[in-house]
Amino acid sequence: MAKDWFPIIDYDKCTSCLSCVEFCPHDVFTVEDGSPKVINPQNCVDFCRGCQKGPCDFDAISFPPDHEEKP
Repeated sequence: MAKDWFPIIDYDKCTSCLSCVEFCPHDVFTVEDGSPKVINPQNCVDFCRGCQKGPCDFDAISFPPDHEEKP
C-alpha cells in the first residue's frame, strides 16, 4: 500500500455525520470530540475512494492525486 494514500478531511465542509467512520471496514477513522479523524492511514486501501464517493454528501473527503493518472 502507498504510504501517502489516505483520506483527507476538510473540516470546513465536514458536518460530523460520521458516515465515513461507519462506512470504512478498515478502521482508518475514529471519532474524536464528535468528529471523524484519520488515525490509521496505513489501513487505507490504495486507490479506494469508498468513503469519499459513497457516504459523504458534503465533499468533505479528498485523497492525494493518483500516482497512476497521466497528465
